[in-house]
Amino acid sequence: MKRRTLDLLTSIGGLGLALLLLVAGLVLTSNANFAKSYVHDQMAQQKITFKTVDKLTDEEKAMPGLIKYAGQDLLTGKQAEVYANEFIGLHLRTATKGLSYAELGVPAADAKAKLTAAKDAGVTDLTALEKDVATTTATRETAFKGETLRGLLLTSFGFSELGRKADQFSKIAYLGSALFLLLALAGFAHALRTSKDKVFGAPEPARTVVRV
Repeated sequence: MKRRTLDLLTSIGGLGLALLLLVAGLVLTSNANFAKSYVHDQMAQQKITFKTVDKLTDEEKAMPGLIKYAGQDLLTGKQAEVYANEFIGLHLRTATKGLSYAELGVPAADAKAKLTAAKDAGVTDLTALEKDVATTTATRETAFKGETLRGLLLTSFGFSELGRKADQFSKIAYLGSALFLLLALAGFAHALRTSKDKVFGAPEPARTVVRV
């Protein structure tokens, strides 16, 4: 194969790779922008605002994220993660004593069973048992609402992280595209400077050994 032909083929291949990486970068950038704007718009509709520093409790002030975003509107995935873990998570642990919605099902069911058994036994004073049922039920409802909102916020955070990763990979794709473009241009330049008759990998002519 002639050297100029080889240079042209490899340069065309380099241009193809550069174009492919450019397209990939554009697609990733589009996805990153969509994720960022989608999370922003969805969070804006919730109209959640972080408490200002002067309104934070001592426990809340111990959370670095609540200090960092104090007084700000919740509009980004990272803010959603902080609000879910450091604000909602803190108050959920306090309200439910660290028990989840599923775990609270056991004491709630026990309280109802005791109330039913007392009624069947003809107990007249059911105030304490009814209060226990109301308390366990309210606590479980609090856990359900808190865990649901926390899960939604963390889902938004995860979606925003996918967008952030896409943005990072798009930059790598752009750099790769630029590199292959430069290499392709260098290959074309080399092909133009190479003689049309030069053959790639041609064997060297045999040397004649003169014996004296």
